[in-house]
Amino acid sequence: MSSPPIIHIEKLYKQYKEATTFAIHNLNLAIDQGEIYGLLGPNGAGKTSLIAMLCGLLSPTSGSMTLMGWNYGQQPRAIKSNIGVVPQEYALYPTLTARENLMYFGSMYGLKGKILKERVTHSLEVLGLTAFADKRVETFSGGMKRRVNLIAGVLHQPKLLFLDEPTVGVDVQSKTAIIQFLQQLNALGTTIIYTSHHLVEAQEFCTKIGIIDQGQLFVQGTPNELIAQTAGAKNLEDVFLSVTGKTLRDVV
Repeated sequence: MSSPPIIHIEKLYKQYKEATTFAIHNLNLAIDQGEIYGLLGPNGAGKTSLIAMLCGLLSPTSGSMTLMGWNYGQQPRAIKSNIGVVPQEYALYPTLTARENLMYFGSMYGLKGKILKERVTHSLEVLGLTAFADKRVETFSGGMKRRVNLIAGVLHQPKLLFLDEPTVGVDVQSKTAIIQFLQQLNALGTTIIYTSHHLVEAQEFCTKIGIIDQGQLFVQGTPNELIAQTAGAKNLEDVFLSVTGKTLRDVV
């Protein structure tokens, strides 16, 4: 018997005050436990609104969604203690060292003592930051900050991890280290929801892809399935353009 989906969304709508259209429109989505799910779409497609609702930062206008079998109306603490969020913007204190940042964020998740110290030390080692652990984050390169930012979101070993552009602006070595670290987390049982504009990376990294536009889910499947189903497509970028079109999506 298969496990229930870790995320289950039915008839979800989100309309902001004074908006004339819905940011999310009648969206239905089920994501299985253990997936690396790429949520892709052009600027303004509704990705940010959907992720914000799944993280409990926004309330839906209508519809239902459950995470790990819970909903925010009944079990907000249970959900939030089992999810990790790694934003695109660095959520770090620049004047603190990498270790101090991680000790602080780990304590915010309820970790303490030996367990917290061991997880911080191990994560810094795995991501090649041991030699820089006690240097201030403001002195770090973009790739180093990105790696510390990632560790801060996963110290509590979440069941469900939300990633927004986890490799943007980093060198090839940092990108490789980040992707390998995430794959190891996934192998240990963490389901990953990933948003990015790096379609080559998404094609290689994700086990399943969903493309949304205008607040609706248009296609879903493994990268290979989507490429095979799209006439003339040779890669995920071809699929993406086939679904969303070539019109520029500038937003302010």
